[in-house]
Amino acid sequence: MLLQLIYDLLIILTAGLLAGLICRKIGISVLVGYLIVGTLIGASSFGLITEKQHEIEYFVETGVFLLLFSIGLEFSLEELLSLGRNLAIGGSVQMILVAVPVAVVLMAADMDWQPALLIGAATSFSSTVLVFKSLSESGQSALPLGRRAIGILLFQDAALIPLLLLVPLLTGSSTEATASVFLQTAITSLLFVGAVVVIRRFIASWAIPLLANHRSPDLVVLFTLVILGSVTLAAYSVQLPPAIGAFAAGLIFSGNRWTRQVDALILPLRESFAVIFFISLGLLADPSLLWKNPLLMFGGLAVLIGVKALAAFVALRLTRLSWKSSMGMGIGLAHVGEFAFVLVLLGLEADVITDQQYVQLVTLALGSLILTPLLLRLGMRWLQDPTDLSEYASADQSLQEIGQQAIVIGAGPTGRQVASRIEMTGYDVCVVDLSPINLHPFSQQGFRTIAGDATQPDILDHAHLSDAAMVVVCVPNDEDAISITKNARKKNPHCLLFVRCRYQVTVTRLATLGANGIVSEEAQASEALVKKIIRSFPPKA
Repeated sequence: MLLQLIYDLLIILTAGLLAGLICRKIGISVLVGYLIVGTLIGASSFGLITEKQHEIEYFVETGVFLLLFSIGLEFSLEELLSLGRNLAIGGSVQMILVAVPVAVVLMAADMDWQPALLIGAATSFSSTVLVFKSLSESGQSALPLGRRAIGILLFQDAALIPLLLLVPLLTGSSTEATASVFLQTAITSLLFVGAVVVIRRFIASWAIPLLANHRSPDLVVLFTLVILGSVTLAAYSVQLPPAIGAFAAGLIFSGNRWTRQVDALILPLRESFAVIFFISLGLLADPSLLWKNPLLMFGGLAVLIGVKALAAFVALRLTRLSWKSSMGMGIGLAHVGEFAFVLVLLGLEADVITDQQYVQLVTLALGSLILTPLLLRLGMRWLQDPTDLSEYASADQSLQEIGQQAIVIGAGPTGRQVASRIEMTGYDVCVVDLSPINLHPFSQQGFRTIAGDATQPDILDHAHLSDAAMVVVCVPNDEDAISITKNARKKNPHCLLFVRCRYQVTVTRLATLGANGIVSEEAQASEALVKKIIRSFPPKA
């Protein structure tokens, strides 16, 4: 049994590694790669993993808990309130316009109302991870259409929690029993929320500062896992879904000065279990359904994408977005997101849906996710129309401010200080970096961020470098700095271009390429070192 578990985990992790490498190479989402490779190694394809191991399911559930923990960790009530109309109206309309038609069609096809309602709610989710990453890479996340789309996605993430609470109610056998369960669940939930608020204050004011004094990442990780496990177990013991406990554990650690450190420390563990989770979802898909019942599967996929695109279009239009941008962003949201799997998995465990319904839904959802990169690229063509520029300006900026853009390339320690200082002078700053983790603090503060390799010209295009008044290159590698400087000067001959480099020998080359100001770390370090030596050992008389 143990040997089989190790064997299955090794196959899953190896398949995830290969899928990640291939996806990075061809430029598609690794999430899509995990789902596809899971389908390939499953019993319905190559059969590398043929037996359903309950131990694997435990790892899968751990992945679910860590994903929900990450949502709670980044959940900001202030951010949701600032989105206001965009979140409440756009999010609710989008989910209703998907869930209701899907549930009605399923009930018309002789499905019971309980599974129809659950499946309808599940299909209303879109992928926050994929959409936010695509918007960030294209420089749209801080613009009006990006914020409206993010508002809808945040509403979906928040709606997952009450939907998880409603799953046990779908198993009620009578109206009286359902009302009793609902009342009991409501009271328990309120008490649970109150306990979470108390624990959150206790941890923020006492526990985390105590751990911080020891300066031990190991203790922080262990403490986080203990709280995550304890709160999840507490939720289960009071007959709430354990997933609620995982989300609540994230809320406990959110909103304080140590939140980002906790997130960074738990990130490797979360990502590892997330790989197992998404590949295991692929294991459940049955690609043979595509040729055994092509009309149902391909027809259902086309209808689902159409319904979701139309619902998102209507929702975005209600947030006062132009019809063209609404259509483009609606196409980008026309897929089933990863948290739909969390909801239907709980429904399967509660016997609300059958194994066959689950497999069919997972296969359809995986098909929509695999098409997501194509749908997003198609939608982005609508979003990049030049006529949308005036919309951005009228909503949040003036055209004059758009002309005073600054781009900081490299979000390391130097780039962070430069971006903050430039932003304080009134420039609209866009930060470009290869790592989304480095960019996360900037996006939280409202900066426009783009994740990608700035040596690639298309990344500079996404940053609208041709419109920038100032470009600052703060990358740690001199060859990359040279490549970026060369491309930047070609795209914008009139901007002020400042470059950081490591070696003095690079200064002449950068000056030849058109850099207006160059700072060499080698020269600065040698000068600073000489000054310190002179202060410590003044010249002899």
